[in-house]
Amino acid sequence: MANDTWNSSLYDQKHSFVYKYGEDVLGLLEPKPGERILDVGCGTGHLTAQIAEAGATVVGLDSSAAMIDTAQAAYPHLKFVQADASDFSFDEPFDAVFSNAALHWVLQAEAAVKCMSHALRSGGRLVIECGGKGNIRNILTALNQAMIELEQGEMERIWVFHSISEYATLLEKYGLEVNQAFLFDRPTKLEGEDGMLNWLRMFGTVRTQKLSDEMREKAFALANEQLRDVQYIDGHWYADYRRLRISARKL
Repeated sequence: MANDTWNSSLYDQKHSFVYKYGEDVLGLLEPKPGERILDVGCGTGHLTAQIAEAGATVVGLDSSAAMIDTAQAAYPHLKFVQADASDFSFDEPFDAVFSNAALHWVLQAEAAVKCMSHALRSGGRLVIECGGKGNIRNILTALNQAMIELEQGEMERIWVFHSISEYATLLEKYGLEVNQAFLFDRPTKLEGEDGMLNWLRMFGTVRTQKLSDEMREKAFALANEQLRDVQYIDGHWYADYRRLRISARKL
C-alpha cells in the first residue's frame, strides 16, 4: 500500500464487523497461556487483546501507523509493531501466527508467507482468514464501471484474492503443511442506509488514490446506485464477501 489512508476511527465505528467476525477464527487458533503469538495485520488491536486475554504473549503487527497508534492507545500494556506483512522478522520465534482480514491487502503474497513461516518455530501453527477468490466481485464490478463512466481509467490494484490451491501451494513451498482450508460465501451486513458508501470510503479510497476528492465521491455514488439492485436486500446493505480460511503447521 503506497500511502497510509486508513481512518482508524471510521474503521472502529462503522466496520467493527471486521474484527467481530474474526472472533470465530480465534476459535480455530485456540491460544493458550504461555504461548508466544504474532497477529499479522492487527488493525486497531481488538483481536490482539483477546489473544492476550487467553494468557498468551502477543505481538500485533500492522503496516498502518494510524492503526498502530489507535491500538497502542487502547491497549498500552500490549506490544504493537509497525511493519509490512511482506517484510518483517523477529529474533525469537512464535508458537503461532494469526491473521484476520488482512492478507488480501498484501500483493507480495509469497514474501508474506515466507516471513510468516520464518517467524514460526518448528511445529508452530498458522491460522488465517482473508478475502478469497471471488471476494466482493459485485462491488469491484460496480466501481470499475463507475470509473469507466467517469472516464477515469482502471482502478489501482491493491487486493489479491487467492483460491485454496493457490494459497496452499505457497504455504507448502515454505514448509507449512495445510490441515484445513475453506473457501466460503459470507454476505456481510453493513451498517445504516449509507452502509455501502461508508464501505467504499473506508476500503475503496486507497484503490482510487489518483482521483480528486470530488471525482472519487462521484465514483462512489455511481457505484452505490449500481449496487442497489444486487447488494441492497430487504432494507439493508450487504458486502458480497467470500472468505478463505486456512490452518497449517510448520514442519
